[in-house]
Amino acid sequence: MEKLFAYGSLKEKEVQETVFGRFLEGTPETLKGYEVKDIKIEEEFGMETYPIIAPTENTNDIIEGMVYDLSVHELELADTYEGKQYKRIEVRLQSNEVAWAFSAKT
Repeated sequence: MEKLFAYGSLKEKEVQETVFGRFLEGTPETLKGYEVKDIKIEEEFGMETYPIIAPTENTNDIIEGMVYDLSVHELELADTYEGKQYKRIEVRLQSNEVAWAFSAKT
């Protein structure tokens, strides 16, 4: 199983049902040294704002989220859902567990 740290829409049950075909059981977790920023992405009907994580190197900066266990296939489905503006990165959580998270491509 793969670990995914979700801080945005992937925590929503409706999105989980659409992307994975099931509701995910998760564990609350904290990511230190990052902050949530906004990026603008051009969609079919104009520009939309979406959250991304960005490293700050300041351990006082935290993001509260959830960690989910996903199969490799489900992780690939998450890649497709996030789209070409996002990339998957490895992060170390407060629990010292390593998980995947999505950030903006640069």
